[in-house]
Amino acid sequence: MTQAPTPTADTVRRLVRSLLKEGGDGTGGPDVRPVTEEREHTWWVGSRHVLRLAPDREASVRRRRELRLRELVRPQVPVAVPTSVAHGDWAPGLAYTLDTRVPGGTADEHDVSAVGEADLAGLLSGLRTVPARQAEALGVPRTAPRSLEALRRMAVHAAERLAAADEFDAARLHQLTPSGAAQLAAQPGSAVLTHHGLTGAHVLVSADGRVRGILDWTAASVGDPAEDIAGLAVAVGSPPAVRAATLAGYGARPCLRGLWLARCDSVLRLTDRLEGRTTGSLPLLRTQLRRAWEPILLERVTDFQEDEPEP
Repeated sequence: MTQAPTPTADTVRRLVRSLLKEGGDGTGGPDVRPVTEEREHTWWVGSRHVLRLAPDREASVRRRRELRLRELVRPQVPVAVPTSVAHGDWAPGLAYTLDTRVPGGTADEHDVSAVGEADLAGLLSGLRTVPARQAEALGVPRTAPRSLEALRRMAVHAAERLAAADEFDAARLHQLTPSGAAQLAAQPGSAVLTHHGLTGAHVLVSADGRVRGILDWTAASVGDPAEDIAGLAVAVGSPPAVRAATLAGYGARPCLRGLWLARCDSVLRLTDRLEGRTTGSLPLLRTQLRRAWEPILLERVTDFQEDEPEP
């Protein structure tokens, strides 16, 4: 397979000039710079735009699908969804989209306020109103819910290694028993449209704690709503995530399922990073672990010995 070209500042500058009709004489035009050194395919363009370049054909399919999905989602959610001002191919078969920049910092920089939690509740409830068939007609895949018991078993082993490295108290995972994991299995018929990629970097928060926008819809799927609750637990903390999900109408089971997905995932991600299987920021992974394991009142008062109807 032919290796995809690596975008350079000159590549990006020429593309941007043709799109924004600036610097037509070959000079000037907006400043361009990579968002981070690790993300060589995402570039700031001046102060108002961001250019996202697909690195391969699979990512190109997701980028093109995202353009259609954002238009479907935008009327249903109370937070900003990026708007594309231009899109096409930046290399043969490789897509790009030039988007307007949504103002605000990330959830890694600002805490979410009580009003921001209501914004997140509006996001979750809005996604529930999008007809799954319409999303699937755009090419959004349907994904099966993950086995919480299988995830729990992997996390237990990983937690022991974290404990040996003095990174985590492995006994905390004993709170989730095999029977508890079984009772928190995804319920049949509960699939909804999910963002499925909520992280602190994708949740834009203003200095006053309001949630202003949600970025990167390329991983969206029709599936388990607990995945988005889990993403929010890692992005903004478990208490705000569960409060937002409760405001959105989710009951105890999906909230606790999302909480435990986040907890197991955060243990596994930090273990993988410490043992050299993945790369990434260790401080951020430790922060995500801390957020996911913040205690919530719901897990102290919920008894799953009997079936509980969803509201």
